[in-house]
Amino acid sequence: MSYNVIRKTIDLGDGRTIEIETGKLAKQADGSVVVKMGDTMLLATVVSSKEAKEGVDFLPLSVDYQEKYAATGRIPGGFLRREARLSDYEVLISRLVDRALRPMFPEDYHADTQVMISLISADKDIMPDALAGLAASAALSVSDIPFNGPISEVRVAKIDGQLVINPTLSQLEHATLEFIVAGSEHDINMVEGESKEIQEAELVEAIKFAHTAIKLQCLAQKELTIEVGKTEKRVYSHEHSNEDLKKAIYAATYDQVYAIASSASGKDERGAKFKEVRDTYIATLGEIDDVTKFLAKKYYHDVEYDAIRNLVLDEGKRLDGRKTTEIRPIWSEVSYLPAAHGSAVFTRGETQSLTTVTLGAKDDEQMIDGAFINGYQKFILHYNFPGFSTGEVRPNRGAGRREIGHGNLAMRSLKRVLPDADENPYTIRVVSDILESNGSSSMATVCAGTLALMDAGVKITNPVSGIAMGLITNEMGTKYAILSDILGDEDHLGDMDFKVTGTKNGIVACQMDLKINGLSYEVLTNALDQAKEGRLHILGEMAKTLSAPREDYKPFAPRIVTIKIDKEFIGAVIGPGGKIIQEMQRETGATISIEEKDNQGIVQIFADDKASIDAAVSRIRAIASKPEVGEVYEGKVRSIMPFGAFVEIMPGKDGLLHISEIDHKRIETMDGVFEVGEMVKVKLIDIDKQGKLKLSRKVLLPKPERNTEPKA
Repeated sequence: MSYNVIRKTIDLGDGRTIEIETGKLAKQADGSVVVKMGDTMLLATVVSSKEAKEGVDFLPLSVDYQEKYAATGRIPGGFLRREARLSDYEVLISRLVDRALRPMFPEDYHADTQVMISLISADKDIMPDALAGLAASAALSVSDIPFNGPISEVRVAKIDGQLVINPTLSQLEHATLEFIVAGSEHDINMVEGESKEIQEAELVEAIKFAHTAIKLQCLAQKELTIEVGKTEKRVYSHEHSNEDLKKAIYAATYDQVYAIASSASGKDERGAKFKEVRDTYIATLGEIDDVTKFLAKKYYHDVEYDAIRNLVLDEGKRLDGRKTTEIRPIWSEVSYLPAAHGSAVFTRGETQSLTTVTLGAKDDEQMIDGAFINGYQKFILHYNFPGFSTGEVRPNRGAGRREIGHGNLAMRSLKRVLPDADENPYTIRVVSDILESNGSSSMATVCAGTLALMDAGVKITNPVSGIAMGLITNEMGTKYAILSDILGDEDHLGDMDFKVTGTKNGIVACQMDLKINGLSYEVLTNALDQAKEGRLHILGEMAKTLSAPREDYKPFAPRIVTIKIDKEFIGAVIGPGGKIIQEMQRETGATISIEEKDNQGIVQIFADDKASIDAAVSRIRAIASKPEVGEVYEGKVRSIMPFGAFVEIMPGKDGLLHISEIDHKRIETMDGVFEVGEMVKVKLIDIDKQGKLKLSRKVLLPKPERNTEPKA
């Protein structure tokens, strides 16, 4: 069978290339490509229904990124030994691609659309997440699905002071900033990443650098579209329309909606009033069919959209009456939960987070078992968003993609200010439970997480705060308003959701999603500068509650002691089949972990009380210490021979106490001198070339006085 295989090659400018291939795999999909860089290969497919479902006025887009374990030569863990539900890492990459693609579809395209991206081959040092957006866009580009792309995603990092596109995994260990940036040939539409307290200008510089690479990748996709012959896209009609109804709704309701938006009422009151206006108008229409009712609700939503945006642009006034730069009232409290290792409540306006910190041992580390990334992590952050936080009835079905994404942004932010591993032996779990939500609960998680960590006594390098910024522009792009600390409605109706977290010294993480084209770097810079003002204001409010980590952990918090032993003693501490270490844990009540690092044994002893730790330390030191000549030991008689006794001075270390070294007086026989198990104090007087220990008891005894009287 012959294939009409078409390939395009993208030169990254440093000797590395990315290849896009289509026409060989998955040909029954609407579009499919294989993207290859080194030995890393991604298969991306896209399928879209020919018709939209009735009553749908949005794009039902699903994006799934999955890693095949065979790509890295591994077999999945677990009972089933097969790829299961997406891991958090895969969900995060799926979200990155979704957020980059979604704004690029036509607004009136509502057919079910599925994008699937699979890692089918992996180079251990080439990260696939930076190629996933390119693969998805290329699959759309070679299909007949309407799409206003192409787009692409790249990772930009600063390493040794130089910006690099799609650095290797090993290079990232030295990066001071790392962002995934997505965009089209003309605009940026998504940014997410973290950094080491950088300045706003440095972030803008990195985004510009990334956009240059994105433009080249978009150009290659446009050339590929032409070669495949997919410049003409499918014809569709997914929306009903009724211009007369639209005009009538605007005329009847716009002024009422504008007045409600201007009243600076609360979220629930405002929502109820908006709903009353809508329902009252629809009632005037009498008996109407489902299509007309659907259109009436849709057009009324458009009225709300326009009225609220015009209020901001024309009067500089927001739904809750604030100025564009104003932050909602903030209050916070620490140690709210007396039994937690650390806790904080952070409330900003109608958004509230109750956050806890739990300190655990090394055994509490989270195991990451992915095809590409696997290992352990000792900092865990979980974000929960129950239905009651927005007054909804919603079953609790575990963390969804939203929770995973919001939690990851908070985790990135707080991770950057944690103490080094040598200064922090704990596994740390932070849990943010959102109790109220009306705008940017992820940023409330960052603030509450900072306070809870400090309350727990974790020595973070600097407090971190976060703020969500919004943007509203007119159709011509000639007028815009940047909004600080946005409400939920402002997020929904705005053109940008830009979350920035940082310390007093600079930015540590950000997440930006744009819903419009044409955002200038001037507007982006202004948004960042305004975000900095808000961030510093929030830090000041947090400092009124707690400005620095507590001097010590809570009295009931577990303690960890780390000791280092020679590598040769690791086996002796563990014992055959773990017998010795298990016995120590059982008898002392401490949790003990040991690992080899830098040619040493690193032992961590974890317990709720000092006595348990001291007992475990004493026993480990006894096992792992080397006998030293001249030291005095309290030993146990293990066996008795005609020529002396063997005495155990350390676990597993016996020495010979010769019959001549027991006492100053001559001893003729060992009968009755010692009993097996008897404790005896001895001194180590020599270690011979074979490593045998020679002990003496008599050197510890006073010498007998000589008889100096003259003989008769």
